[in-house]
Amino acid sequence: MSVPSLTMSTEVPTAGVEISNISKSFGNHLVLDDISMAVTPGSVTALIGPSGSGKSTLLRCVNLLEKPDRGTITVGSQTIEAGSRVSDRDLLALRRQVGMVFQSFNLFPHFTVLRNIAFPQERILGRSREEAEERAMVLLDRVGLREKAGQHPGRCSGGQQQRIAIARALALDPRAMLFDEPTSALDPEVGVEVIAVMRELAETGMTMIVVTHEMQFAREVGDHLVVMADGHIIEEGIPAAVMADPREERTRRFLSAVLDR
Repeated sequence: MSVPSLTMSTEVPTAGVEISNISKSFGNHLVLDDISMAVTPGSVTALIGPSGSGKSTLLRCVNLLEKPDRGTITVGSQTIEAGSRVSDRDLLALRRQVGMVFQSFNLFPHFTVLRNIAFPQERILGRSREEAEERAMVLLDRVGLREKAGQHPGRCSGGQQQRIAIARALALDPRAMLFDEPTSALDPEVGVEVIAVMRELAETGMTMIVVTHEMQFAREVGDHLVVMADGHIIEEGIPAAVMADPREERTRRFLSAVLDR
């Protein structure tokens, strides 16, 4: 599949993300235990690790879909401290900076593809319908789906729906993007379409944190690799180096399991 260039807006610079001493529990279950991580502007950080290690929860804490019990989240110049009151205005400001793409596509089934991308712009950014739909068409072009604009999501394949979800997130002009296992619900052949779009996005210099089981993407596109297990970061570094010669036994066991499939 050929994916057109995802040229970024020069008016929206990317932002770094800093996670400092984040902890999160659900009841008596400690899911994240004093996690700290820095993502430099324009870089791609891949998060890997076994199921239940806390990767998705950490991602959701970055834009406060889950509120951490302790620690701070910084995106660009905005810092949110756990336990402090976060105004609706500050929460909206944070979420406008950080786009998120989920495992499930979360598209509105009763809207056309075009309206799925335009409607959030109208509600969140205050764009007119004409402006929002013009921006939506530009992004549909860039993910190779212009011809789907008038269709409903149910008429699109899983890979197409995920590319629409990426376009919808980009339409809000985020300064960083979070991806939570964006290909896990897709057949491998279909997932290739989504990975192609993510590669193009990384090449534009978008700051990205990607929870993934796609080891080739993590190695070739990631600037930094973070390995999590049991709510902790157990190892991190340059992806190729970590994969070739992991220091920790827990990392070795995990990589052996996923790379030998």
